Amino acid sequence: MNTKADREEERVLELLDAVGKQSNLSQRHLASNMGIALGLANSYLKRCIRKGFIKISEAPANRYLYYLTPKGFAEKSRLTAKYLSSSFAFYRRAGESCMDVFRRCEAQGWRRILLYGMSDLAEIAMLRAEESDVEIVGILDTHTERRRFAGVAVWHSLQQAGPYDGCVLTELNSPLLSYEQLLKEVDKDRILIPDILRLE
Repeated sequence: MNTKADREEERVLELLDAVGKQSNLSQRHLASNMGIALGLANSYLKRCIRKGFIKISEAPANRYLYYLTPKGFAEKSRLTAKYLSSSFAFYRRAGESCMDVFRRCEAQGWRRILLYGMSDLAEIAMLRAEESDVEIVGILDTHTERRRFAGVAVWHSLQQAGPYDGCVLTELNSPLLSYEQLLKEVDKDRILIPDILRLE
């Protein structure tokens, strides 16, 4: 899925976006916004300054102001376009992958499908299910407090779930670990994995 280079570019885009919105950000605030350690945020900031994307100027009280340079604006635009393009490509691939799974469900006579993992893939699966004869009865996700997602019930244990014919893995963050966990509760023959997850 996301390569290391992709994640690096996403972080640079987040940094450029944050600086573009507010010049008087502290490095601590940047790190918090990006969800990374302070030292890593500092490293990205220095890299962007070195590449000429960000200009720094000193402000009173030992503070710094950060500004996007014209080169920084151009890089932000380039990364945004690349991110949107890859997002749309992911959406198309994920949609086709879900449709393949739903065709397999239909071939086995399965109509009521349980999704395992609340994610973007689950949301795409729910949208594409409307084009098939399957019904998404809910989502099983043990890592959330939410009770509903995109109009369907979210259950925190299999015992809470309503009746279902098959289960489709839709966890994106740790699909292999989730699959292994699911195997402890659901018969392997009742689990389907979209090929976009690359587990089969």
